Amino acid sequence: MKQRRLGHSSLTVSALGLGCMGMSEFYGHRDDPESIAVIHHALDLGVNFLDTADIYGRGRNEELVGKALKGRRHEVVLATKFGNVREPDGRWVGINGHPEYVRQACEASLRRLNVESIDLYYQHRVDRSVPIEETVGAMARLVEQGKVRYLGLSEAAPATIRRAHQTHPISALQTEYSLWSRDPEDEIIPTCRELGISFVAYSPLGRGFLTGQIKTLDDLAPDDWRRNMPRFVGENFQKNLDLVRHVQELAAAKGCTPSQVALAWVLAQGEDMLPIPGTTRQAHLEENLAALEIGFTPEDLARINEIAPKGVAAGDRYPEMAMKVVNL
Repeated sequence: MKQRRLGHSSLTVSALGLGCMGMSEFYGHRDDPESIAVIHHALDLGVNFLDTADIYGRGRNEELVGKALKGRRHEVVLATKFGNVREPDGRWVGINGHPEYVRQACEASLRRLNVESIDLYYQHRVDRSVPIEETVGAMARLVEQGKVRYLGLSEAAPATIRRAHQTHPISALQTEYSLWSRDPEDEIIPTCRELGISFVAYSPLGRGFLTGQIKTLDDLAPDDWRRNMPRFVGENFQKNLDLVRHVQELAAAKGCTPSQVALAWVLAQGEDMLPIPGTTRQAHLEENLAALEIGFTPEDLARINEIAPKGVAAGDRYPEMAMKVVNL
């Protein structure tokens, strides 16, 4: 398994990680035994970078990951997040970056994961009502206490990243990045590179759209969260299918799948890139990992830039309210 360094940390992680969110919520049917089997298969294949968060399944995803890691904790660089707050019935409450909440959230995650420490602890969304120095200061105290090893931020703006990094070293910045979400290239990725922070790309397959497997909304479960995402709705859906068609054509020419093109492209953007595609199927996991063996010629990369330039996707990546709490 190819590995990459995680920011300023002492950790090396598999070049492709595994996002676990969809195993518990948002993308339709849950199958815990199969999800655990996927995690075990990932570990067997050398994937050691697992990503979860306290709100995925309202804590159930952390519990699932904790169960899967029983007896195998030493094989994994474990990342989780805090900051998004929901009611027990799933309703979104808001964002909380207050120091006391940071401590409480960490204790709760440790219990659900059934571990003594978290390798990489992210603030999931920035709380604009709390100075980032206070939130990161509380996270730093968790490091001092041995409950957390390294710190990360998610969906933070360059100025916020800089202020946070001055308070305590930030090892990773997690933001959506893919062939149809290239905005981080403007300022966020250059800021991370200047500071030596790894970039963890979530949704590198465009929430499954770039796989070519979603041809109509009927391909999604009735309760699938993506049915409410702007890029999956109405005319946007049809326009975005054009992008997928071009990716499929390129994949056919390379003798691989659209998923592999999308992942290999993110990997090719630099050694500091760490994509974390999610899946609930072992076959898809194997397909994703095969992207590590795909190389692009300069001509390939030029062609990809032609078919997937910045801003190519029709529609925002989140609904209006959710867009207000990214890149803060």
